[in-house]
Amino acid sequence: MLKLGKLTDYAIVVMTALAAEPDNSQSAHELARLTHVAEPTVGKVLKLLGKSGLVSASRGASGGYRLSRDPAAISIADVVRAMEGPIGLTECSAHGSDCAIEPSCGVRGNWRLISEAIREALGAVTLEQMAAPMTSMPAPRPALAAESPLRFHPSA
Repeated sequence: MLKLGKLTDYAIVVMTALAAEPDNSQSAHELARLTHVAEPTVGKVLKLLGKSGLVSASRGASGGYRLSRDPAAISIADVVRAMEGPIGLTECSAHGSDCAIEPSCGVRGNWRLISEAIREALGAVTLEQMAAPMTSMPAPRPALAAESPLRFHPSA
């Protein structure tokens, strides 16, 4: 099974809570209460998101955390990269690797194609969309095989 790490999942939950009220700063304690994520975990996530420039912190009575950019300008791919690093299903599809068969690998090009499709899909969803009520989101339309952006080329 392919899945994101738990901290990345929590980061998206926390970022979505911030996106729901982008004009308000929220404390780690308040974010933990809103998201039901443990406060130490929220703190760890916010620290990593702050290092990546996705959130900013301010001190004082009205301080707290807020998004560094408009929620419509932050994609899920931005959050995943901040938490996990480059997006790719295999090591060589995200960046150079020390795989012994990389120079002669017959499927490397296809893994890169698949990884790019995933990056594009994650990049197409914003925090603004994630924060919108689920009832206002249109139901996903299943893609037809003829519409699929994936084209496999064995020689790639």
